[in-house]
Amino acid sequence: MSTYNEFMERADAARNRARILDAAAALFAERSPQDVTMEDIARKAGVGRGTLYRRYPDRASIAVALLDEHERALQDQLLRGDPPLGPGAPPGERLAAFYAAMVRLLEDHSHLVLGAEIGRTRFETGAYGFWRAHVRALLTAAGTPDPDALVDILLAPLAPDVYSYQRRSLGLSPEQITAALTRLAAVVTG
Repeated sequence: MSTYNEFMERADAARNRARILDAAAALFAERSPQDVTMEDIARKAGVGRGTLYRRYPDRASIAVALLDEHERALQDQLLRGDPPLGPGAPPGERLAAFYAAMVRLLEDHSHLVLGAEIGRTRFETGAYGFWRAHVRALLTAAGTPDPDALVDILLAPLAPDVYSYQRRSLGLSPEQITAALTRLAAVVTG
């Protein structure tokens, strides 16, 4: 049986978590996550550095926590939403809808994604595993040969650094990127 003190500790930890995430979201929105220090986050959240580091060892783990909510909502739409994003549409249409949804996610939260998915860490997130399984299932349903060799190639355009390069350096619009990915989905799924 939990004691009152244990309950208060859990409640306090939950409040600190919310304060940390709120502070980090505000700071990440103001400037690049790479320009925000853990000390900045602790100060803005009004918590000690030890409290911050106990829960989050680095900025990337905070960005992952912030992204988690948005990614879970998209995952739910993929599993239970209306077609073409959800079940019931042909694989090529679903892949195109997935690409469009991911472009919206990247557009709305690129500052978080860039902070969370740096280099190899992209492949280690639970979300990437989910996206990979989803795209592989669509390729299999479409009868696309060798889906294992193709799935990561199809996810590569959604890497945050690629998306940022296309938007910032090349000046492509989200609509242009989505249209190109829709064409890719049609070609790959036949």
